[in-house]
Amino acid sequence: MKFCPNCKSLMVSSEGLFRCKRCGHTEEPGENIEKMTIRSKRVEKDIVIVDEADDMIVLPTITVKCPECGHDTAEWWLRQLRSADESETRFFRCVKCKYTWREYD
Repeated sequence: MKFCPNCKSLMVSSEGLFRCKRCGHTEEPGENIEKMTIRSKRVEKDIVIVDEADDMIVLPTITVKCPECGHDTAEWWLRQLRSADESETRFFRCVKCKYTWREYD
């Protein structure tokens, strides 16, 4: 990284030169400049489903039709499965047949 000597802003590399976006100052790269590559890797996470063995967990219920058995009451919960700037995923579990499904916005 290189900072502008005039306004102290971060300079960006453009066409073999460093250029300040704020004041327009340009410089040639010196000998001490290191090339930096940034890579990111998306990590897939396991989906967390509330286990039936968790008898101590009390979930709220909602009136919604189960796609499996047609019963009209299900427990529901929210999980953040995707990136933080996307909405949460709603999970439903039928109180009669225990079928679990999800709903996205």
